[in-house]
Amino acid sequence: MSDTRRRVKVYTLNEDRQWDDRGTGHVSSTFVERLKGISLLVRAESDGSLLLESKISPNTAYQKQQDTLIVWSEAENYDLALSFQEKAGCDEIWEKICQVQGKDPALEITQDPIDESEEERFEEMPETSHLVELPPCYMKKLLQLFQVCEDLDNREGLHHLYEIVRGVLFLNKAALFEVMFSDDCIMDVVGCLEFDPSLVQPKKHREFLTKTAKFKEVIPITDSELRQKIHQTYRVQYIQDIILPTPSVFEENFLSTLTSFIFFNKVEIVSMLQEDEKFLTEVFAQLTDEATEDSKRRELVNFFKEFCAFSQTLQPQNRDAFFKTLANLGILPALEIVMGMDDLQVRAAATDIFSYLVEFSPSMVREFVMQEPQQTDDDVLLINVVIKQMICDSDPELGGAVQLMGLLRTLIDPENMLAPTNKTEKTEFLSFFYKYCMQVLTVPLLASTVDEKNCKGEQGGTL
Repeated sequence: MSDTRRRVKVYTLNEDRQWDDRGTGHVSSTFVERLKGISLLVRAESDGSLLLESKISPNTAYQKQQDTLIVWSEAENYDLALSFQEKAGCDEIWEKICQVQGKDPALEITQDPIDESEEERFEEMPETSHLVELPPCYMKKLLQLFQVCEDLDNREGLHHLYEIVRGVLFLNKAALFEVMFSDDCIMDVVGCLEFDPSLVQPKKHREFLTKTAKFKEVIPITDSELRQKIHQTYRVQYIQDIILPTPSVFEENFLSTLTSFIFFNKVEIVSMLQEDEKFLTEVFAQLTDEATEDSKRRELVNFFKEFCAFSQTLQPQNRDAFFKTLANLGILPALEIVMGMDDLQVRAAATDIFSYLVEFSPSMVREFVMQEPQQTDDDVLLINVVIKQMICDSDPELGGAVQLMGLLRTLIDPENMLAPTNKTEKTEFLSFFYKYCMQVLTVPLLASTVDEKNCKGEQGGTL
């Protein structure tokens, strides 16, 4: 058995309809005597502990999504997902599930997730009950009809197509999403959703996506799959956040599969970027190169800012791996350079990135700054750069100063220096701060005191 082929992440859906990462391990299918049936077992790659033990039930609806995902529900409000590192491993386990259930592995869902009581209740309505089993060609033919209606300016037909496509989205079917959000179809799907019958004039979503929202490659992305995934994720997120109306209380769970589609796309994008060390190394090299033009550096810093903001949607384990990758590549030395530059936009974006790092691990930042005096002058220490930016904030509202003050407070707060793994951190960092940074922090206060004394001396001389 190939370790990478069977390597998976286990996810469960929480009460907020967000996926929680339960750990990474290796999956197998075997007969479990206690459960009296073939079961899926996932053992943690770290210590071999059992992350998942799930009997393959003949009546459970399993769904295969995006080539590397298998999703199912074990009980009411308890959804599970396996995210495979490789497609081959996903195919292998999917075939085993289908074999146990006596289903064709070519299907992407093993059975209709409607219980018998519901089937009996709706047995008199065959047209409705079969809507969830739309054939793969349905969406493409529907979108061809949209093109005809738009060419003829058939508003009545376009209004009907809006309702149909919106209804298909609310079927919440992963197999349909795979077709609808493919490169060939997604812009026509957006087009259908422009013709809301409640609007006097259709929205121009396609114009925005193709002309206004431009994807900037700060460094050329050579992986076409990664580029396609980024485009797809942005457009699907746009559909969810901008085009679709806010769901009612009764509809809020109807698009759970759409939310999952976006979530797993984001996880995959972060993983692909983390693994492409050549790309990230080149970004860092250009970011810190003095010869880089200001406009280019601004794009590079904004890329990292979006990259860090993007990571906030990830589960803790994924987020930890993300920031450790940035730290190993030298994000803190790079920030030290760009935070001292004259460009206000660059400094603001760099401050936002720094805030993500401090929030992730104050100890990591402290460890870096305590090593600096051996390599550089006091004036360019990262903490002193932060202090100077705080003191010299040109914003009348002092927004940047307040943000930096909060970060500085977090770094010097003794309450978060009590980690048992490093009991000397508190003493060492505070000693460092008072030796190298306190004089920089107190400069404005001392200057004000000197001015006040001079003023009083002059007044005393005239009396």
